[in-house]
Amino acid sequence: MKKIARPLITLGLGLFLAFFSAALTYFPPLTTQSPISSAAFFSQITPTPEQQDKSEIGSTDQIVVLGVAICVIVILPIVLRRKSWLQIK
Repeated sequence: MKKIARPLITLGLGLFLAFFSAALTYFPPLTTQSPISSAAFFSQITPTPEQQDKSEIGSTDQIVVLGVAICVIVILPIVLRRKSWLQIK
């Protein structure tokens, strides 16, 4: 019974959390016919300002160098340790 109870509790708790989060995020659709007491809503269109390009050519060079340095720092000890693993004692 213990082998069956733990997966059932996990599954039940997971379903409860899934349904609970779905219930919290559900919003009923708005009605298209609003009641008479509501005010009129007018949207005003404003132009979007153009974005200025601030990127520089070759600005990712430092990122590549840092990536290579991190790879060397991680891979070099593994390679050195592997040589000692392959040696027969």
